[in-house]
This record gives sequence, structure tokens and C-alpha cells, in this order.
Amino acid sequence: MTTGGQDPNQNPGGGNNEPWQPGGTPPPGGYPPPGGYPPPPPPPGGSFPPPGGYPPPPPPGGYPPPPPAFDSGYGQQPAGPPPSEVTVGAALSYGWNKFKANPGVWIGILLVAALISFLVSLPFSFGSNREFEDFSDLVASSFSVWQIIGNIIMTIVGYLISAALIRGALHETDGRPPGFGSFFEFKNVGAIIIASFLVGLMTTVGFVLLIIPGLILAFLTWWTLEFVVDQDQDAITAIKSSFRAISSNWGPLLLLAIALFFLNLVGLLLCLVGLLVTIPVTIIASTYAYRVTVQGPVAP
Repeated sequence: MTTGGQDPNQNPGGGNNEPWQPGGTPPPGGYPPPGGYPPPPPPPGGSFPPPGGYPPPPPPGGYPPPPPAFDSGYGQQPAGPPPSEVTVGAALSYGWNKFKANPGVWIGILLVAALISFLVSLPFSFGSNREFEDFSDLVASSFSVWQIIGNIIMTIVGYLISAALIRGALHETDGRPPGFGSFFEFKNVGAIIIASFLVGLMTTVGFVLLIIPGLILAFLTWWTLEFVVDQDQDAITAIKSSFRAISSNWGPLLLLAIALFFLNLVGLLLCLVGLLVTIPVTIIASTYAYRVTVQGPVAP
């Protein structure tokens, strides 16, 4: 026991400090310099692991690199983000690759569509091959009630076939190769017919007015059925949506439309057989461009 003085066992930072013992508390001022730590104690056996046994620390002020992309189990996914712009090469390549992976169904649906069109038109063709005494008889016959009914029915069938092909192309961009029944998976038949009729009427009037307005209207209403079939829009809304979407990116889309037109022209010149390839390729390419423009899903 001491009185009136400092405990000799306490040495608060004065002189004659005893060295710090391992396992104890370091004295004030005895911490390692900032940014460093004492090395870890050696493992049993007295040796450290060989260099490279631990991953290197991240560089100062940085973060470690992100882990590799997660495999969702659906096969190889694209390394980058979905396409953000439309190019002619990318659209045609996409259309060809999707057709090449599922050619039998696409060619089959076109043959079925041609057969349906022929069978529907057959009843209305009777009486049209008879001889006419003069040109007035021919004109009168072409505007007969029976012919008008036949033209209306065949036009509606054409609208539905177009919608069916677009439905199949949408399945391709969704990553689900369509079967025969998949082409007819749409319920808004009324909107399809009304939208197609309005687009046809607008473009016909435009062609009458010096042709150029008709070409412009046909271009701006290009994706009307895509909006009807894909987004279940009504006819007027779909026409407006097509105007906005194509106007927002008209330059690349105009080049694509020209390329698709000439591709189908080549298919037509190849004794019509080429259309069995060019029609699916161009429809899938057009639907790909639609999905990219509206930022919809596009399967690789």
C-alpha cells in the first residue's frame, strides 16, 4: 500500500516504459501506422502459405470486379444489353436466323395460307371467264354484287393471314418458335379487320393523290397490325402508335423498308418460290425492328 504518491505499477506514458508483450494491450502511441496491419500469426508449422494463395486485394479506392454473369438456365444469353437501335444488317440477320431454325413451319403456314385464299376465291370466280360482247359487259360484271361480296371476303381473309404471320413473328422475338396453331393466337379479330381496312383506305387515297402521299402513309402505318396483335390496341390507337414509333426512327426504318421490298421482289422473280423464304424473313425482320423501336423483348 502506498500513500500520497503514484502507484509504481502504473506508468502512464512516462519514461522507462517496459516493452509491450504479445497478447496485451499496446501502450498509447503503439498502434501500427494508418493503412497497415500487423502480419497474421504464422500457421502451425511456422510457415506462411506460398505467395498467390490468397486473392489479391482490390486496388486503393476501387472496388473488386463484378462476378460473372448469372446463368439463368436458358442457354447462352447475350453478353450486352438488348439492341438499342435498328440496323438493316441486324434485322435481316435476325430474320434469316429465326427462319433457318424453323423453316418447315414457316413454309407450311404460307402454303396453307395460299390454299385457303384459293379455296375462298373459288366460289366467286364462276362466271368470270365467260366471253363478253363488249367492254361495258366486263365492267358491269366486275361490279356485280357477287363479285363485291367475294372481294370483301377475300380481303378479310388476307387481313387475317397477315395478322397470323405477324403473330408467328412475335413468337419468334419472344424466343418461342411457333407451331401451326401459334399463328392464330389472337382474339381481337374486329380490331384487326378495322385497322387493316382503315390503313388500306388511307393508302389508296394517298396513291390517288400523286402516289407520294400513299407511299408515305403506307410507311407510317407499317406497324399498325403489330400494335393491334402484340399490344391489343384498338384500330385508331394502333395507327397513331405506328405513326409515332416509325416517325421516331424514320431514317433507319426507311432503309429497312426499302431493303425488305427489294428482297421480296427478288423472291417474286424466282418463280414465286423464293417468296416462301423471303416473306418469313422479311416479316420476322420487320417485327424485330418493331420490338427494338418500342423497347420490347427480343430473344437472341
